[in-house]
Amino acid sequence: MKPEGERITYHNGVLSVPDHPIIPFIEGDGIGPDIWRATQKTVDAAVARAYRGQRKIAWMEVLAGEKAYHATGEWLPQATLDAFQEYRVGIKGPLTTPVGGGIRSLNVAIRQALDLYACVRPVRYIPGVPSPLREPQKVDMVIFRENTEDVYAGIEWPAHSPEAQKVIRFLNQELGCNIAPEAAIGIKPMTQFCSDRLIRAAIRYAIRRRRRSVTLMHKGNIMKFTEGAFRDWGYQLAAREFPDQVISEEAVWRDHGGQVPPGKVLLRDRMADITFQLVLLRPDELDVIATPNLNGDYLSDGVAAEVGGVGMAPGANISDEVAVFEATHGTAPKYANQDKVNPGSLILSAVMMLEHMGWDEAADLLRRSLEQTIQDRVVTYDLARQMEGAREVKTSEFAEAMIARMG
Repeated sequence: MKPEGERITYHNGVLSVPDHPIIPFIEGDGIGPDIWRATQKTVDAAVARAYRGQRKIAWMEVLAGEKAYHATGEWLPQATLDAFQEYRVGIKGPLTTPVGGGIRSLNVAIRQALDLYACVRPVRYIPGVPSPLREPQKVDMVIFRENTEDVYAGIEWPAHSPEAQKVIRFLNQELGCNIAPEAAIGIKPMTQFCSDRLIRAAIRYAIRRRRRSVTLMHKGNIMKFTEGAFRDWGYQLAAREFPDQVISEEAVWRDHGGQVPPGKVLLRDRMADITFQLVLLRPDELDVIATPNLNGDYLSDGVAAEVGGVGMAPGANISDEVAVFEATHGTAPKYANQDKVNPGSLILSAVMMLEHMGWDEAADLLRRSLEQTIQDRVVTYDLARQMEGAREVKTSEFAEAMIARMG
């Protein structure tokens, strides 16, 4: 049932958000309903307090996952995809992966159906959260991961299959390769079009949010024509589209004595293996990172471990016109309906959603209340067992504690 409210629209590259926008949501499977209730309650409170009742979100539930299957016989109804497309901004809890054939992953299916080409993962340390780093306060980066290409395109065939053997014969006979006939085969497609739009989104974000740098993470020394091309395309795009706002690391050293000119965003590249070292040893050197699909998957979860794990890691999947924000962890079915788990990932994803809408005042209030609650050591079990002197609370109680700190 459509609630009372208005559609968010998109014109000439600009999102237009009314005071009472309709926002579709998927509560999710497993722990999804618990963390969604906490998220919705805290978001509504932050919006109400930030705008004194002048703005309000009209939430509209859409179905995916187990709830959709029981209601419609489909894991991902077309009506849900249509709603995200029509209303431009949505948010979702974790979804289960159906057992058996068909959809490999509901999350991937949503990204592909809506062409949500950029997975955006901010990773920022919140004081008080347990971390394996000696100086976790230096962690404040945003990862832009390409969502549609690379080996995650799913173009592969099992070992000994007729398809794999046909591809191997072609590669060996026509292109002079030397691949064992019993090999499994996967294809790694990467295009300039998809690389450009991902890197463009990362640069625009850095400019808009006044970040210091964009780092292109790649393994181009080995994969020269895919990940090496990703790097080259990134520099070419910056020179072509952002000549007055972005400066390459080479130009900084050549023309400016190693000092980035005021008002410029630094563009540089780092090998994937070096990047993994930097996020551990010198995380403050990294700011916005743009990376192909597989690298970004590894990196985003690895860096999340530095700030409390995926339970504290928000995420979004965006295109030029549609954005779906999501918890980055799984459904944890053994904790379903126990009012127990940490809602931080989904709440921080809602912070991203509010920022995307231009509702920065509500976003700041929501983020600050979450940070203050954790600093006061009022936390759910996952953090309580790692924090000395913590008071363990339920999911719903954590939400109430946040709201109490919004004054």
